[in-house]
Amino acid sequence: MSAPAARRTYSDSIAGYVTSFDPVHDRFGLRTSDDREFTIHLDGLIGSEIVRNLGDERRDTSGSTRDMLAEGRFVFVHGLFYQWDGGERIEARQITFPEETRGAYVFEKPTWWVQQAAEIADFYLRGHFPDGVYDWRNFRTKLTLSGTHLPEFAGQDVRQETDTISRLVYGLATAFMLTGEDRFLEAAQSGTDYLREHMRVVDEREGVAYWYHGIDITSSGQRKVFASEFGDDFDAIPMYEQIYALAGPTQTYRITGDPRILEDIDRTVALFHRYFKDEDRGGFFSHLDPITMDPRADSLGRNRSRKNWNSVGDHAPAYLINAYLATGREDFAELLENTADTIAKYFPDEPNSPFVQERFHEDWSPDRTWGWQQDRAVVGHNLKIAWNLTRIRALRDKPEYAALAERIADIMPPVGSDQQRGGWYDVVDRRADPASGAHRLVWHDRKAWWQQEQSILAYLILAGVDGDPEHRRLAREAAAFYNAFFLDYDDGGVYFNVLANGIPYLLGTERLKGSHSMAGYHALELCYLAAAYTGLLLTSSPLTLHFRPLPETFPGRVLRVSPDLLPEGTVQIDRVWIDDQPYLDFDPKALTVNLPESDVPLKVRVDVEPADMRLRVTSEFDGNTAHIHCDGVIDRDELEKFRRALVEALSVEPRRVEFHLCKTTEITRPAINELLFQRAKIGLDVEFVIVGCALPEVTQALLATDAFVVELDDEGACDRD
Repeated sequence: MSAPAARRTYSDSIAGYVTSFDPVHDRFGLRTSDDREFTIHLDGLIGSEIVRNLGDERRDTSGSTRDMLAEGRFVFVHGLFYQWDGGERIEARQITFPEETRGAYVFEKPTWWVQQAAEIADFYLRGHFPDGVYDWRNFRTKLTLSGTHLPEFAGQDVRQETDTISRLVYGLATAFMLTGEDRFLEAAQSGTDYLREHMRVVDEREGVAYWYHGIDITSSGQRKVFASEFGDDFDAIPMYEQIYALAGPTQTYRITGDPRILEDIDRTVALFHRYFKDEDRGGFFSHLDPITMDPRADSLGRNRSRKNWNSVGDHAPAYLINAYLATGREDFAELLENTADTIAKYFPDEPNSPFVQERFHEDWSPDRTWGWQQDRAVVGHNLKIAWNLTRIRALRDKPEYAALAERIADIMPPVGSDQQRGGWYDVVDRRADPASGAHRLVWHDRKAWWQQEQSILAYLILAGVDGDPEHRRLAREAAAFYNAFFLDYDDGGVYFNVLANGIPYLLGTERLKGSHSMAGYHALELCYLAAAYTGLLLTSSPLTLHFRPLPETFPGRVLRVSPDLLPEGTVQIDRVWIDDQPYLDFDPKALTVNLPESDVPLKVRVDVEPADMRLRVTSEFDGNTAHIHCDGVIDRDELEKFRRALVEALSVEPRRVEFHLCKTTEITRPAINELLFQRAKIGLDVEFVIVGCALPEVTQALLATDAFVVELDDEGACDRD
């Protein structure tokens, strides 16, 4: 009797680009990110949907699935995989579309990340302060999947970790910058005050400040926890805890200019220079003995005389870039340059490994035996280096920064990403397995939310700076995976980990949405910077930022509003409002606002836009009429932006639509057709009116359709410059 044929059936997912659709055999071709071709069968039950944002209803497209399978469209397919000797068959059961139409990715809408930021920030406010009172004595490090505190039992001590509070404060301050909602700033300011009062120690004699690991709330009061009690850093003062203690306060400082916060930043940086810095060999030590403040103390064990990614690289994203953006100070710029130089000099490890080296001895020789890391790579740290070196290039444009960032970006996808399902892995062996040639996964094939953030931001900023379409593609694929699988539509917030196929992993601490590792920081940092990079560098859309400064606290009453470290000359201020009134005293190129005198905080709103913006579209609704203002060229390249703005303006169902086209220099046939299409959808009883003094060729092109009427404004004036 012959042996039975080997067969295997399992469920899995696959992501890629539609190459063809065969209606006769009810199947389509799919090309993965690494150019492998698959055939996907649609027989059986099939459902589909468009990726939706937090706060949105499900967008079911099951009835039109086959019509949406246009060539070139990116899709996620979950289904049944049948394998046998010599063959394979994939039957789709669920298809997820990250694009509304081909090329129109949902997360590239100007409002996408802003809405997501508000939803995530509100999730954490509800979880920690359900009564709406931002009393941080009620904060708990751990937050459940559904956004509640864990049960507390009589006499139980409650640990509040400094970094967890600081990271949440960062997220709340960031949400305010994007939305202008007062509740987020109120919570961020009260959280900053709580950190300063309970977690901070100022040594006046040494001129430094340092931060407790946390405090325990006990039945008899509070107990300060000086040295870290996290496993990797037990009984030491780790550099990264001191770094991240500044994350939330520094972002709050950008908004308010509170001089007490700046003093804390300066004193903590003084701590770094006095105790952590290696004056002889450069860089910063990773740990100090809590008694002697000595990085070489024997008591530190495996952390003795060590340096690592966190002690060198985490300065930039956690607080230092934001401190520079708020102040423009040269000492902060020099520290950024120093950390970037150190990374470029010591971290690359080719040809030994495509991954950077992350842990070092005092003399910068690699440490490949430390604890859990051994000779392993954290994929996200590599991407984080590419992202932050590209940011620092805007300040110090050194060729070695560009070379390393671009090399990491080019080399990472085949060794760190899942090129079948999408998304990025966690920890892998730094050296390839001799037998398979692959970099083996260390513990699992799960994907963490924060590592997806690093990939999205790395490829977004690289695409915006170098214009490489491959980087744009990788940014879109990463953002598509994150938005398709990490958003928790049931309970709110984002999941910590998902399985390789995108299904949430909900066991142990990875079930939590608040923990030692998670507090809204990465999710809200992603919202802020993805909105900035996408709009300002890629889709030519403005970004609105909100501030609440007390003018006299900023030198010369100058408020710096640059959204991030971006190449000089790429962005500028378009408009400013103070206390909801238009304000004109600003320098658009320098990205500064000259604040008026005031003894109370001012409400400042700033529109930042690309310097070479081809089309500006804004709209407002007065309860009856939608006003649409267009400035620039409305052609095929700007069609998607025009369409989205038009659909948003018409979504309020106005009875009249006025087009202000005085600054429109050209309108092409596809844009006119879009207007006709939308006009038919909204109904012929709604007037489409050209107001003001549009260029004759623009007016004539629209009047020729018999769908518009012309009406001069009250004075027949033209606002064309």
